Amino acid sequence: MIVALALLGYAALLLTAGSAALARARWPDGAPRLGIAAWFTLTGSAVGSVAAGGLALMVPAVQVSADLSGLLAACVMALRAQYAHPGGAALTGAGAVLALAVLARITWCTALALARAAGARRRHLLGLSMVATPDPRLGAVIVPHHEPAAYCLPGRRCRIVLTTGALGALDEAQLRAVLAHERAHLRGRHHLLVTLAGALSVAFPRVPAFRIAAGQVARLAELRADDAASSASHPLAVAGALLNLGAGAPAAALGAAGTADAARVRRLIDGPAAISRTRAVSVAFSAAAVVLVPLLLLAGPAASARGMNYCPHGPAVTAAAAASLPLG
Repeated sequence: MIVALALLGYAALLLTAGSAALARARWPDGAPRLGIAAWFTLTGSAVGSVAAGGLALMVPAVQVSADLSGLLAACVMALRAQYAHPGGAALTGAGAVLALAVLARITWCTALALARAAGARRRHLLGLSMVATPDPRLGAVIVPHHEPAAYCLPGRRCRIVLTTGALGALDEAQLRAVLAHERAHLRGRHHLLVTLAGALSVAFPRVPAFRIAAGQVARLAELRADDAASSASHPLAVAGALLNLGAGAPAAALGAAGTADAARVRRLIDGPAAISRTRAVSVAFSAAAVVLVPLLLLAGPAASARGMNYCPHGPAVTAAAAASLPLG
């Protein structure tokens, strides 16, 4: 019971104070990949702690015996003691419902989000096959449209899409930056990260931390692609391309101008403030600690009781265990 409450309290702490602190932090702008990992570590550990808390409510704590038969006897007696009164049975049922509901909800929402995104991409690719013209030199397909737009369609049949309006609005350096940006999205499989973060937000819409995490992951994925584009071209060229691309990407795609805002353009003009190695190491250790805390909460009672024989050998214990089993 204490372990379950500790796990649930830890999850609540991560989803309130932890998410607020990470959202206020400025270092992710200088290390977008590490920032994405931090957000998934926080949300994943919170979800895992809730599920583990539910499982801890289901299974009573059993003091460990070095003898297998004694351990099984202790388990049987502990389970019978928990189910012997209505409160124990209700607690076990609540734990089972909590753990299964959380896992089932996440699995369903993630599978649904992936299926919908894949279906939208297939329909969009079908439309492109009728109107777009491949350009082997650019490694993209060109759509005749006056609105300047550039985006990528991830998946097995990935495509980079440019409109004729974009070709007219971008100079050579800006076009090179846009292509590098879209290739970075495809290479980093950013669509999977954005979809998973969004699925958690949909699964638990009343938890603000998941909504914040989804927005931050999408933003950091764009910053990561901006950095790749800056390496292939010049940061000012990337900023100019963002300002020239007016149209956003379709729902199933990721686009260079999808989340363009003043802060993103300012970051390119001023240059991202890269974090120090000391800060990166401290963030990595903090992320590891966030993951280890629920594991330690689960392993602590077992480790403290290991090797202590609480189920002594002898006919008395065996007879007591046998008497506790139902007949027939």
